[in-house]
Amino acid sequence: MNPASKRRDFLLVITLKYISMLKQGFLLTFCLLFSAVLHAQKPDTEDTKTKSQKIPTWVTTLSAHMELHGYAQAGYTWQHQEDVHSNSFDLKRVLFWAKANVTDRWSFLFMHDFSSVVQEFYTDYRFLPKKELNVRFGQFKNSLSMQNPLSPTKLELIDCYSQAVVYLTGCGSDPLNGVQYGRDLGIMLYGDLFKNQLHYEFAVMNGSGINRKDNNKHKDVIGKLEYRFKPNFRIVTTGQLGKGHALETSAYCPNIATGEDYKRDRWSVGAEWKAHTEGLDYWKNRTAQVQAEVLGGRDGRNHSIGAYVTACLPVYKGMDVIASADYFNYNTDLGLKQMNLVLGVQYWFYKTCRVQIQYTNANPAKQTHYGYLQTQVQVAF
Repeated sequence: MNPASKRRDFLLVITLKYISMLKQGFLLTFCLLFSAVLHAQKPDTEDTKTKSQKIPTWVTTLSAHMELHGYAQAGYTWQHQEDVHSNSFDLKRVLFWAKANVTDRWSFLFMHDFSSVVQEFYTDYRFLPKKELNVRFGQFKNSLSMQNPLSPTKLELIDCYSQAVVYLTGCGSDPLNGVQYGRDLGIMLYGDLFKNQLHYEFAVMNGSGINRKDNNKHKDVIGKLEYRFKPNFRIVTTGQLGKGHALETSAYCPNIATGEDYKRDRWSVGAEWKAHTEGLDYWKNRTAQVQAEVLGGRDGRNHSIGAYVTACLPVYKGMDVIASADYFNYNTDLGLKQMNLVLGVQYWFYKTCRVQIQYTNANPAKQTHYGYLQTQVQVAF
């Protein structure tokens, strides 16, 4: 066995042991909680031996109905702008979530980001056997754009989302809307039609973000249509109609005052192509893919528009080359635009675990251009 294979196997063993410990810890906690509830509901006439014999059954049942997932992303960033340099280690995300399959139609999910806040808690119910009609109620990611519904573990860039997606979906760069992590409270109908060729989503949401009540009298309506021409090619369009409530003033929209209700609309059209979808493997059989999208928005009288294209090309076992061009104009009247060009590589040392290194050249229209080098390690299960 060559040194490279030994190092890869060592990393794999350590990762699997860590994941196994996390799963056991979470599973044990849930088992104890459920066992305590069940124990309290049993008649006192049962003898100790009978109770002890039933505990493994409940543990097995719980394991069959409970899914535990999580991931962590941490790295290092070095940035330069003219003669000014900075660098820092950072912990980007540490998320754990549990999904309980109550029945074959009804499920519940809870997600917490240990680096920030509780992000998701919702329940799903499937009305029809082939998933033509489902309902989701709670706090979850909104449907706007192709990228926002995806986990950062599935995206090629260390920065995850494009500038337009971050701003328009409420992920953090819009001061009027605040940091909402692309999520909101509401109810959504969704499903797949015509032998899974057409996917639809229709949601009514507060429009005020996560972990808070609605801050105006209006609700946001968000829709999504995705047509899958082939298993390896899809076109997606999304839209949002609503009203925002300005949490603070914004240089991007200087004519909107703090506390003001304003028109907040969004739209996107995008496509994704993959070289193939059969027999994919993280190590030997990866696929080339390209994703592109155009997005736009309106905040009061202010309009914004952006676009991105990201490509991933496998070049060796477990290794990909990543390239992306990302443009966004925060206000078309003021010319607050920026172009980011990204080039990097990533190495998958397990199914959902990778090491990434990327360089971004950022060119804002009315500021000095700058660049930054990022590295990141992702461990997920």
